[in-house]
Amino acid sequence: MTRALAAVAALWLALAAGGAHAHGRSLSYSSWTLTADGALVRVRIPRLELTRLAMDPVLEPGTQAAVLGLLTEHVRLTSHGRPCPPSIDPMPVPAPEGWVVHQWTVRCPEPGAPVITSTLLLDVAPSHLHFVRAELPDGAVREAVLSVAQTSWALADGGASSAANAQGTTLAGYVWLGIEHIATGYDHLAFVLALLLLAASLGEVAALVTGFTLAHSLTLALAVLGVLHPQQAAVEALIGFSIALVAAENSWLLGGRPRAVPWAVALGLVALAVAALAGHGAVAAPTFLGLALFAWCHFGLLDRAQRPARLRAAVAFAFGLIHGFGFAGVLAEMELPADRLAAALFGFNVGVEIGQLAIVAAAWPLLRLLAGASAGRWHIRVAEVGSAAICGLGLYWFLVRAFG
Repeated sequence: MTRALAAVAALWLALAAGGAHAHGRSLSYSSWTLTADGALVRVRIPRLELTRLAMDPVLEPGTQAAVLGLLTEHVRLTSHGRPCPPSIDPMPVPAPEGWVVHQWTVRCPEPGAPVITSTLLLDVAPSHLHFVRAELPDGAVREAVLSVAQTSWALADGGASSAANAQGTTLAGYVWLGIEHIATGYDHLAFVLALLLLAASLGEVAALVTGFTLAHSLTLALAVLGVLHPQQAAVEALIGFSIALVAAENSWLLGGRPRAVPWAVALGLVALAVAALAGHGAVAAPTFLGLALFAWCHFGLLDRAQRPARLRAAVAFAFGLIHGFGFAGVLAEMELPADRLAAALFGFNVGVEIGQLAIVAAAWPLLRLLAGASAGRWHIRVAEVGSAAICGLGLYWFLVRAFG
């Protein structure tokens, strides 16, 4: 009965995930080169975000004008309270795969006291974040994060800072951004919960969380500093794989370690490699083959391990490296100036850790309570159903991100 419930939960979540979860965190970006009487504006938005409004200028070229109108209407510059209208028709510019980029200029009837406002997508995605990077006339660069709580950013006249707001997002703001990112990063939360389901002691939880934290902090820093430039599509797919594998590992351990599971995982990944060789998807065939070898070796080591908790901590570290690249996407796209980078990186990472520890603090006592009730039978049932559901979500994310 428990296994049947687990299978139903996994199937339901995999099918239901296609809506909001497929989009992930809703983000867009704009860069502004301010002049004495206006600005050059460039806006970047993922194509996936435009599907919230049934727009895809690549698949449906007829929606191009509507996209232009959307961006110029919702990403605006005002001066002394008066709008600065576009001086020329906005035109699309070359964009990376999966993105839409448009650029235009604005002229202000009364120069001075510029205010940048974004209400982009807030009517359909209230949690949407818009990252603004502004180069002021004196060459100084500032950045800010706009959201439903703060849709406007007032820049001091001429580049001199007469108010704290003109400096952009503060350290505390980046801490809060990190908290929000982990709180709405459903894939990262699913991975942490999958690790916790079979943790037997507080020491094991500490080892898992520490390994994951150290790893994602390392790759977050390396990616944001520009040392490493991973392919984002592959990173997002591998995050889904990490969730599915850890959850499948839970079910494998609970089910008596059947030999069919490692074979199924390895052969399934080899089949995906064949599909990639045929030209399908965004992930290269060697990546799938590497994952197949990794999964096969991991199940083999786990089967022989006298203390599986240590191996699971090592896996948390290994997959934490991948999740760190996922966290880095938010900051890396902002192209922060050097003098602002350290504070942003530190604050964002602190926020991620606060959010992560809050989830652990909420989930772990509940799992311990279940473990102590009815000789642990409820804990086993929750672990089985939870692992199956998380595995379904992870598999969905993996396949959609790799081949969607």
